[in-house]
Amino acid sequence: MTSTRKPAPFGRTLCAMITPFTEAGALDLAGARRLAARLVAEGCDGLVLNGTTGESPTTTGAEKAELVAAVREAVGDRATLVTGVGTADTRHTVELALAAQKAGADGVLVVTPYYSRPPQEAVAAHFLEVADASALPVMLYDIPGRTGTRIEPDTMIRLAEHPRIVAVKDCSYDFLGAQKVLARTELAYYAGCDEHVLALYAIGAAGCVSTVANAVPAHIAAILDAFDAGDTAGAAELQLAVTPFIEAMMNAGLPGTVTAKALLSRLGLPAGPPRTPLLPADRETTDELQALYEALTAS
Repeated sequence: MTSTRKPAPFGRTLCAMITPFTEAGALDLAGARRLAARLVAEGCDGLVLNGTTGESPTTTGAEKAELVAAVREAVGDRATLVTGVGTADTRHTVELALAAQKAGADGVLVVTPYYSRPPQEAVAAHFLEVADASALPVMLYDIPGRTGTRIEPDTMIRLAEHPRIVAVKDCSYDFLGAQKVLARTELAYYAGCDEHVLALYAIGAAGCVSTVANAVPAHIAAILDAFDAGDTAGAAELQLAVTPFIEAMMNAGLPGTVTAKALLSRLGLPAGPPRTPLLPADRETTDELQALYEALTAS
């Protein structure tokens, strides 16, 4: 049977990497290098920097570029680097895209402009202006729960005509819309919600952009490895095994940034505190995360 899998322009198992900070709140570039190297060694063939999980709303343009350059130094060509450049301001987004190109990124992640809630014609114009501005390929980021605005499937289908708009990070929770875009375009779909990794992959997605992979990169990669090997039952078993951990990290009332940093810090890995307005997770939450992590990695 012919595969319906779209090309994976940024890799298959991508981690939405946290941005490590020092205890004083400064950018921890040495920690970022160490964390990135671990993620790649344990199964990630791509890293998404400066996304929501990377606390992009509270890092400066200079810090974003420094992070890309530092991680590139650490991983070389062993992984693709996609960096978040999306803001509520098209001009600023273009500036960040140009800086990302200079810093050594392989692509840019561009979220729908938030708060202003532009109509679809304006959403499309925003993405097209960013795609025209630099030579880097673009991953659209559809997360209406955060931005207040969808990238409607018909808008994605139109945007797919642009040669540099090549992928989607999908956090829309709209499986019908995903299937419509997969059927009518060559856009590479990436599951942006960890509970949908296998489900979207099974209908032709290119892979995932996983927050949970900050802690368990090998497990997320193993889900896709099993499916690729034809072991669909094994892939399902692995996805179900990680479900309690996903729920604790992503659906317990705290942003994934906060829970990921709490667990990584507990494990002695680079993380540091989140920047305000986010606050660190409490001890009870961290204890639960550690217990679930230990159960998952012991199996």
